[in-house]
Amino acid sequence: MTLSERRRSVAFIQKEGESWACFLVTFVTQAGEWRGYFSFRPGYSELSEDEIRTTDIFIESSEAEIHEKARGLGKPLLAGLLDSVLNTRSPDGLVGQQLRGQFRRLLQKNSQDIAGDWATDETMPPNEIELDRLRSMYSSYRLDQVSHFISLITPDNFEGTVDEILAGESIDFLSKDRVQFAMMVVDHIERLLPLPDFQSWARDFLAHPEAYRLYTHTLHREGRLP
Repeated sequence: MTLSERRRSVAFIQKEGESWACFLVTFVTQAGEWRGYFSFRPGYSELSEDEIRTTDIFIESSEAEIHEKARGLGKPLLAGLLDSVLNTRSPDGLVGQQLRGQFRRLLQKNSQDIAGDWATDETMPPNEIELDRLRSMYSSYRLDQVSHFISLITPDNFEGTVDEILAGESIDFLSKDRVQFAMMVVDHIERLLPLPDFQSWARDFLAHPEAYRLYTHTLHREGRLP
């Protein structure tokens, strides 16, 4: 049992076109023993539940000793540790995790393409924003809501949901059909969410613009769930 954990970013590792962030995690046990392990998070996610980790590699009398040993490890060894963890992970769970990440990345890109960066409107009074601009921001908001919802579904459940929506059709994100299949899933999920209509959203946005901008800033710029 641990009392607390400390994390520090140590490297970014490229594997099969995907970037993984590598963290050194240290903690002290109730017995006063310092331990450390490496955690890897895929670039398409900011969720801790999407991280995979090694076993406790370091067991030392102080945190400084763990940091010293970790500094002596190069990227080839860290990449080897990532491979080792991936090889021992459930294939089905990894597929669901990657699928969910691909959807979220596609939605975020499309959301930004539609409405750009809402921060550019920070100096503009809400009542001076043009109607077409508001509609673009509303479309972006709806996609962000779908992306947020997908983040809350476990990878295994999301994979099963996609299979059910597509009636067994598989999504290959390298194929020419990936976008239309993906949008079938997004449209299905969007219809199930209790989203406001444009008029209701616009009234609320004009009354509380900073709340919406903070939400979008957190989701897109900081890469985490609000």
